[in-house]
Amino acid sequence: MIEPKTLTAPLTFMTIPEPEKSAAGSPWGWHLVLNLYDCKSELITSAEVIKRFVVELCELIRMRRFGEPSIVNFGDEPRVAGYSLVQLIETSNICGHFANESNAAYLDIFSCKAFDPQAAADFCVAMFEAKEAKGVFISRG
Repeated sequence: MIEPKTLTAPLTFMTIPEPEKSAAGSPWGWHLVLNLYDCKSELITSAEVIKRFVVELCELIRMRRFGEPSIVNFGDEPRVAGYSLVQLIETSNICGHFANESNAAYLDIFSCKAFDPQAAADFCVAMFEAKEAKGVFISRG
C-alpha cells in the first residue's frame, strides 16, 4: 500500500452545515469531493495505476468493491481528455476523471457506510503526487 505523503499545505475541507437527519437519526451517506492539481502525469495517464489506486483505496477505507472498475480513456477536447473511472462499491461508488492537459484529478467517494475522509484524501494526494488539493466533505441525510 502507498504511504500518504505530508503536504506542505494541508488539505482544507469547507465546513458544510449538517443536513437533515435520516429517520434512523444519523446521516445516510458520506461524500468526499476532491480536486487534485499538478499531479504527476505518468500516474494519472496510466490505467494500471488508476486501477491499483481504486483497489488500494477501497482496502484503506474498508469498502467492498462490486466487480472490476471501469477505466476508459476518452475525450476529443484536449481540456477534458483523459481517463475516467467508475468503481461500484457495495455501499455506492467511487468515481474520478483525470485530465491529461492540466494534470488534474477530480474524485468522488460516496458511501452510505462511514469512512475517514482525511485518510482517503491523504491517500489520493499521495497516490497521484498532487502538489495542491482542495476538498469538500458532505454528510448526506
